[in-house]
Amino acid sequence: MMESPTLNLTNVSSEYVRTDKELLLATKAFASDDRYRSWWYLFSTMALYFVCLGLCFADIAWYLRLAASCVSGLLIVRIFIIYHDFQHHAILVHSKFAEAIMYVYGMLVLSPTSVWNRSHDHHHAHNCKESTEHIGSFPVMTCEQYAAATKWEKISYIASRHPLTIGLGYLTVFMGGMCIRAVIINPRRHLDSAIALVLHFSMALGLLFCFGWDYMLLCLILPLVIACGVGSYLFYAQHNFPGCKLNRKEQWSYVKAALRSSSFIRMNPVMHWFTGNIGYHHVHHLNAKIPFYKLPQAMASLQELQNPPITSLKVTDVYACFRLNLWDCEKDRFVSFREAKLANS
Repeated sequence: MMESPTLNLTNVSSEYVRTDKELLLATKAFASDDRYRSWWYLFSTMALYFVCLGLCFADIAWYLRLAASCVSGLLIVRIFIIYHDFQHHAILVHSKFAEAIMYVYGMLVLSPTSVWNRSHDHHHAHNCKESTEHIGSFPVMTCEQYAAATKWEKISYIASRHPLTIGLGYLTVFMGGMCIRAVIINPRRHLDSAIALVLHFSMALGLLFCFGWDYMLLCLILPLVIACGVGSYLFYAQHNFPGCKLNRKEQWSYVKAALRSSSFIRMNPVMHWFTGNIGYHHVHHLNAKIPFYKLPQAMASLQELQNPPITSLKVTDVYACFRLNLWDCEKDRFVSFREAKLANS
């Protein structure tokens, strides 16, 4: 069931064996869809999700229902990675059936296709580039920009990167950013965001009035809180970690941004499975056409990918990522608000 092999990341040269162009060409060997595997991973994960959903409805002990609800949240994360790969045209390309499934899924998890494609495509093209525009990414200010910002700009910036904002991604990133904000900015372009909101609240009210508050909580709210919180943090830690590099536009390159500005999030095999190998994020950013189930194989096969910046889901590593608040151009690294304040005092 686990598709993530154990990797030895020690004693590997950090020097590139190939040029950037040669490395990109080498990744193409892994950028092919195994149609059977893709369908199997989609349907088997959906089946497990519906089993957990059924347990949430079952007349069993409350703690078993709660456990099933939590697992269903993690399964939503895995299906989201499949959805993410489909939007990158890495799997199930030209399948109208898959397109219909993914379109509905995107609305059910408050990540409509129109918003996701626009923001995520921009993210891949501008990942960790010093800019005032951060579409599809958590905003990053330099120390100079923060010092010159107004009080409300500072408050907004602090709030956007706060652990509570990321942990409550269900309300902030997905419902607020992907749906409500999108509808306000361009209701015609993001009609699916409006449909997603109507669908979501209809399901919530339907569960509440037809079955009760506990069914609404266990079948809908808690799974999405878990899925959106995990997803928001993963997205944050993939490009906000100790050692991450931001580059000016003239110094930025696609390969450099993938290998030095995208992390490898070390997890146990179970979490790699639930997160669809998205922890192999430097590989994904190098070639987004590589299916999620081939990312470990690509990393193990290409020497240039075996010395990535590493973080993990350990409390100490999570704390270290959250302490990174501003980009210091002189020190060429992320610093905390406290470090920036001491440097200016």
